[in-house]
Amino acid sequence: MAGVALVNPALRVEVVGVTRWQGSPLAVLITPWCMSLIWLPAEEADRRAAQDRVFHRFPSGVFAFLWGSEPEIGEYHSCALFSPMAQFADQESARAAAEAALAALFLPAAGARVERTGDKPVNQRLSRRGFLFGGRSRG
Repeated sequence: MAGVALVNPALRVEVVGVTRWQGSPLAVLITPWCMSLIWLPAEEADRRAAQDRVFHRFPSGVFAFLWGSEPEIGEYHSCALFSPMAQFADQESARAAAEAALAALFLPAAGARVERTGDKPVNQRLSRRGFLFGGRSRG
């Protein structure tokens, strides 16, 4: 990928925040061209077509992952967080975003939060960007 316009030369490949979820490794993979959640299921499911969507429920909500398989690691599921990576000035800022995304994944928010406006609670749906950065989407 070196020399491709969407590559951020300030970044390198790094696996961040390896944890176990449903008995299998879950982490964020940072590359100079994208950032993704990667989950390696303990047991391989029936063979799927490459890039089939697989849905996983976390405390913060349900997320779509793409199914994949590589001879070296077997089955994996990936969920894109950022692409391209131009908004990151350096590896440290990309790592901070990765750590924040992984932490937010396990917050029991169910994809929505309640805010108080005057005396009435107002439900706000979170966008993917809002989920990652604590903001909210319109509508």
